[in-house]
Amino acid sequence: MQVDNRLLDDLARMASGAAGALSGVRGEVEARLKQQFERILAEMDVVSREEFEAVKAMAAKARIEQEALEKRVAALESSRAGGAQTAKKAAGAAATAKRKRPAKSAG
Repeated sequence: MQVDNRLLDDLARMASGAAGALSGVRGEVEARLKQQFERILAEMDVVSREEFEAVKAMAAKARIEQEALEKRVAALESSRAGGAQTAKKAAGAAATAKRKRPAKSAG
């Protein structure tokens, strides 16, 4: 029985060593893959998450400002159109009054 235990102990140590070595290899492979992906992304000129979020916030702010400006322009246009209608009415009333006046006699 003692021989079997030694053999099993040796096999267990070898398996443990192999698992440790595989773990180390796995870590190294992951590190290499990460380096490769970072290099590829750098060559592709992809933006970082922080840059994307900053531009996204700027775009949202610009949209809000644009909508506010559209409302202001619409209000100005409607007030100007109302003023133009008032001016047309006043000009029409003046023309009507001018036509109704009797002509002065030459004398």
